[in-house]
Amino acid sequence: MRGIATALAALLLASASHASEQRVTIVTTDVDRFYALYDDPALATQPETVAARYLAAPSPGLAEFMVMRRINPEKLAAALRDKRHVFDDARGCATTLPDVRTRLVAATDRLAQLYPAAKFPPITIAIGRATTAGTANANGLYIGLEALCAAKFIEADDEDRFVHIIGHEYVHVQQPLAQVEDREESVLRAALVEGAAEFVAERMTGSVGYPLLHQWAKGREKELETAFLAEKDQKAIGSRWLYNQRGTDGWPGDLGYWVGYRVAKSYYDRAPDKTAAIKAIIEMRDPAAFLAESGWTPGMAL
Repeated sequence: MRGIATALAALLLASASHASEQRVTIVTTDVDRFYALYDDPALATQPETVAARYLAAPSPGLAEFMVMRRINPEKLAAALRDKRHVFDDARGCATTLPDVRTRLVAATDRLAQLYPAAKFPPITIAIGRATTAGTANANGLYIGLEALCAAKFIEADDEDRFVHIIGHEYVHVQQPLAQVEDREESVLRAALVEGAAEFVAERMTGSVGYPLLHQWAKGREKELETAFLAEKDQKAIGSRWLYNQRGTDGWPGDLGYWVGYRVAKSYYDRAPDKTAAIKAIIEMRDPAAFLAESGWTPGMAL
């Protein structure tokens, strides 16, 4: 009986492991193809060479990324010419991808536990034109390796940065509000979408995607959040809270991510049913109602 039980346990373990491997596909073949060609100087001088040797046979994810972020032979050749150091540095950074893959499989397994309704479209890590680190839609998640490798200001360690940012972006794949691009969205809406992704990503990977914001804001919670509340109905694009790159001296970019995280955490901490809370955070559709239900107040201890 013990032998049968042991064999059955091994079979179940193998089946669970196989299911885990199949839950999310992580595609990095475009990176391999690119760097196999990279030392040919024609890539930077002849767009037709880029077209024929790299962009002509993209993975499905790279094909979608090309459309979403206007990656074409001319623009990629120009990036290779004008930002060569970015692609040089990314070559070394790419050596972390096997370990990144292992950790992302574990993170998506954790997402399945946290949010049973989760979808698991593929993650494509490819070479873009050094402008977009990551973007997502309902069909998948698309990462520009060279841009994310260069974003050391977000987090210094390459492997950690990839895992935490990709975790954040993968939450966007799940969010209804993140599927609708609204250039007129308010600071509140944008901050809660991004903050929800930060909060859930922390539970998936062990860290938020933008830890430096939390370090900078420590001890300033009341002041910053009072200012946020006064400006929450402004347009997000052009505000000092979202999508402002690195920000300015004395005010970091994307500080709304940090505020949104704290609102999501307040909601979660006071919810008796934590699984239902995660579902509500991800599936949020009315940011104003969510803010009211969260119990968050500027400067509260969390």
